[in-house]
Amino acid sequence: MSRILLGVSGGVAAYKALEFVRLATAEGHAVRVVQTPASKQFVGEASFAALTGAPVLSSEFERDPARGAFPDQQPPTHDPVSHLELVSNADVFLIAPASANTIAKLAAGIADNLLCSCALAADCPVLVAPAMNNRMYEHAATQANLLALAARGVTVIAPGSGRLASKGEQGVGRLAEPAELLAACTAALSSVEPQHDLSGVRVLVSAGGTREPIDSVRFIGNSSSGRMGFALAAVAQQRGAEVTLLAANVALPTPAGVRRLDVRTAAELHAACEQEFPACDLLLMTAAVADFTPAAPTEGKLKKGGRERLELVLEPTADVLAGLAGKRRNGQTLVGFAAEHGPQAVPYARGKLIDKGLDAVVVNDISRTDIGFDVDANEVTIVSRGAVDGEIAEMHIARAPKLQIAQQILDAARVLHDRG
Repeated sequence: MSRILLGVSGGVAAYKALEFVRLATAEGHAVRVVQTPASKQFVGEASFAALTGAPVLSSEFERDPARGAFPDQQPPTHDPVSHLELVSNADVFLIAPASANTIAKLAAGIADNLLCSCALAADCPVLVAPAMNNRMYEHAATQANLLALAARGVTVIAPGSGRLASKGEQGVGRLAEPAELLAACTAALSSVEPQHDLSGVRVLVSAGGTREPIDSVRFIGNSSSGRMGFALAAVAQQRGAEVTLLAANVALPTPAGVRRLDVRTAAELHAACEQEFPACDLLLMTAAVADFTPAAPTEGKLKKGGRERLELVLEPTADVLAGLAGKRRNGQTLVGFAAEHGPQAVPYARGKLIDKGLDAVVVNDISRTDIGFDVDANEVTIVSRGAVDGEIAEMHIARAPKLQIAQQILDAARVLHDRG
């Protein structure tokens, strides 16, 4: 099996790290633990040492009796630098719980304790599982730090929602359950060898949401954050694709190696798609495009004045995806996305697949607050054309971080593309 280095930072959720170790070792994984000094206020070293069968470290200046070796290894004959040897031997580094303070340090590249030094020296997959009060998790600084880590290739395991540590408080910020943490490690371990199955494939991704101007300061828009599209662009590039990203009003950092074009309105997105679509092999249309736009937007700023009401006349926008499908050439694969509300989401996706002439539609239910817009996790169903003419297949992907969802969407898209 594999070697998992577990970093535990301060927080009540540290007790779940003990259960994670129990599950991981039961499956045959070798586990070493590093703790921040604050974490020992919640769970002591002796508990982790008993479960792992290996010494626990919390300082770069203490001697490691195992000299950096995992329980399945023979220690070296010399005393190596602890943080370098630990991550050198690890197949994956999971930080759970990751406090707001530790996340901020990781994002800034600060290495003032053993855990952070290990993260900075790690060349294995690094996974971060946030756990904190919902107000701390939702703070702009924490969200920016998590985005910065994700842009560097760190897998962020989205927290759950529910009862928090403070009495009577509810919200997002609960550490993912130990089984989810282990599943994320397993997924990371399976992708250690870089996939280049999209080498030579030109991928066009649209992301975000269009804004249709009412006047010079107001607009009709939607809640799409662009995170799913950016995750797809990042993963496609990592898998060897040549990626162009059309970003509609998205403030996220551009994934490394991705060509980005920014647009604002449905008309601008339409024009950009018309320009870029002929050269692409795979289209991933995640952007939320407005169905209607003001017929006569005001050039200046509308004033309330003595008005008792303001009526807007809206006209339909072009159906960008259907238009592109009508111009497709042989060898192009088109994947649409649908954010629907309630139990009719999948039936709607089936209709969209047929009506627009697509190869697949990825649908999620935005009536749920723990997936979809403005969160790091998603849960989707891929409705696609089957191998037999007239057949429609469905594949459900359970709730997971959007980067993991992106991997599975691209797996399905690659199969459709190879099928032609």
